[in-house]
Amino acid sequence: MSENQIEISMDGKGRTTDNICIERFWRSAKCEMVYFFNFESIKHLKEAINKYIYFYNFERYHESLGYLKLMDVYNQKLLVPKD
Repeated sequence: MSENQIEISMDGKGRTTDNICIERFWRSAKCEMVYFFNFESIKHLKEAINKYIYFYNFERYHESLGYLKLMDVYNQKLLVPKD
């Protein structure tokens, strides 16, 4: 890999929580969208993923957040003054 100046970036053993958010996102995306449709092309798949990202962040209710929308929770935390 060094001839291409590529470095492998991986945390050590036991760091399972490092990627938990993105792993959860892709699990949801696959189960709720990717597996249900036959995409005509990579372009259509990319468009669908972009739409799903918006849906996931702004419209989808998340059980782990008390059935709130992700961006609503994020924006609320921005508004709360820090001591």
